Amino acid sequence: MRLFVAVNPPGTALQELVDAAAELRGMSGADRLRWSDVAGWHLTLAFLGEVPAADIPALAEEIGRVPGEHGVHRLRLEGGGCFGDKVLWAGVGGETWALRRLADGVRGAVEAAGIESDQHGFHPHVTLARAGSSHGTRRAVQRLAAGELRLMAAALEGFRGSDWEAAEVHLMRSEMGYGPARYTSVRSWPLARWTET
Repeated sequence: MRLFVAVNPPGTALQELVDAAAELRGMSGADRLRWSDVAGWHLTLAFLGEVPAADIPALAEEIGRVPGEHGVHRLRLEGGGCFGDKVLWAGVGGETWALRRLADGVRGAVEAAGIESDQHGFHPHVTLARAGSSHGTRRAVQRLAAGELRLMAAALEGFRGSDWEAAEVHLMRSEMGYGPARYTSVRSWPLARWTET
């Protein structure tokens, strides 16, 4: 099973991003990008790749210990950028320090379960589109799209969505096919709600 761990923004936050990204789809080069499906927009804490079904119970047990050690926090979708000439993304603002700590905890739990996760530094974002094509695209077209990708990222700089509450962690399954990837939640755990005493 192809798995990752994520925090999923609520529908209202996603709609704000849909509205902000609508004008990007009319920009030069937008028709040559592979736009991700809104239903799949999420904040990846750790990408695990293929995990044997036999390893999932131990993995879920380790991950399940993490959310109780981390409190609910406030986030918002804001701004945008690109990773090189390949990925257009929307950024995250708010209590990102808490999200980073949560990601560190999740990655530690994944490692404790004996499963490798991606080794890239954590950069909270929502992937909006990718340059190129899954069927291969000529390099000249990709280079042209790279400049256009930077213009689209710049167009998102002023975007600032409403605050929302990050309250759950999800173990997600990714299913690849001919269309956009489909994501389903395998398990979820609530973050802690502490009260002042």
